[in-house]
Amino acid sequence: MSYYVYILRCGDGCLYTGITTDMQRRLAEHSEGSGRGAKYTRSHGVERVEALWSTADRSLASRLEWRIKRLTRKQKQELIADNGKFSGYFGEDAAELYKREEIQL
Repeated sequence: MSYYVYILRCGDGCLYTGITTDMQRRLAEHSEGSGRGAKYTRSHGVERVEALWSTADRSLASRLEWRIKRLTRKQKQELIADNGKFSGYFGEDAAELYKREEIQL
């Protein structure tokens, strides 16, 4: 099973980061107001998925989520625009553990 770390752009322009094993299901939960999405995305809406990475286990996914959440907004935007920034922010070792995925939802 793969785990995914994602960055969403919300209706107010903010960037929300989370993890999941099923991106389509999780995006639907965030978007449809089913009560299963995060409180923030329920109240601010979701415009689109900005970035998506896959990894082998939950521990690695949680670690990347935490590290992305610690980035500044500007750094997150740079990471979204250029995945080449990944190793600069998180190190060469981390770049080998996470794969940037094409967003096809």
